[in-house]
Amino acid sequence: MESASIVPILGAIGLLSLAISWHFRQRDTTYVAQVGWILVGVYFFTDAWDYQAKGDIILTVMCLLALPITLGIAKWESNVQDKKARSALFWARGAMAYAGGPYLLIAHVPWLNVLAIWFVASQVALFYRLSGTGNIELGETWVQTSSGRVTWDEWDGNKWFSAETIGEFPFQTELVMADGTFIGINFVLACTALQSMVIFIGAISVLDLDWRRRIRAILFTIPVIHVLNVFRNVGLIWMHQTYTSWSFYGMSVFEFGHNYAARFVSLFAMFFMALIMFEILPELHRHIVRLLRPIGIMQPSKR
Repeated sequence: MESASIVPILGAIGLLSLAISWHFRQRDTTYVAQVGWILVGVYFFTDAWDYQAKGDIILTVMCLLALPITLGIAKWESNVQDKKARSALFWARGAMAYAGGPYLLIAHVPWLNVLAIWFVASQVALFYRLSGTGNIELGETWVQTSSGRVTWDEWDGNKWFSAETIGEFPFQTELVMADGTFIGINFVLACTALQSMVIFIGAISVLDLDWRRRIRAILFTIPVIHVLNVFRNVGLIWMHQTYTSWSFYGMSVFEFGHNYAARFVSLFAMFFMALIMFEILPELHRHIVRLLRPIGIMQPSKR
């Protein structure tokens, strides 16, 4: 078995270990959780080289930090004495398992990957048409393989599991004008905001509180993230088609908007939504504050 196939399997085992240790948290499942944290850290750490090759500095740094962070959490699991900190670690196990699990599944099951792309891309194209901005449609879906690019229909690979779908680029759907003219934009998994959604779903779903509060919080966050993401994509397409000669340090308006402006706005929106969640679910805020205690961030001042 190639190393490319082993890494996602290790990640899946790690997430499963964290899920088991969360469900059986009333028992001593420290060792199971520690194995889970280490394997998850290895999974994300290996992604760093892929993002480095794609020139994404932010995600490269985040992935490189994943392993030392998870190693630190694994060590903390066996040393924690405070009951409230222990409760926060229990929450972190479940949040990681139920945020990373769905994303890992969609990223490595080609059918789910492509369906997620089609689902969001079709709504972006529909909104673009309804707004009167232009008439765009979904074009061909391509699969990037080691031997070159082929269409989704012609691809003879395993559509139910692929070890090469780490990242967002192996599956791409073209956006075209009504006459078939390619507009120069491909829709990929990163365009669906799936990463942001599963973070909130994982963080909220494993909180020890009434299920109705959890459902209300999820129903508040997920539709808002989806709608904002549709507007984001529509805006990027509009700028790409409107400011065709715009350039900034060699970057087109789409490259600048997609890689910098839109990312900054998305991070700000996530931060703002997190603040709202802290008001709605103070339990979530308390867990995060306790987990940040070892590095001294967001800690209440002592009088």
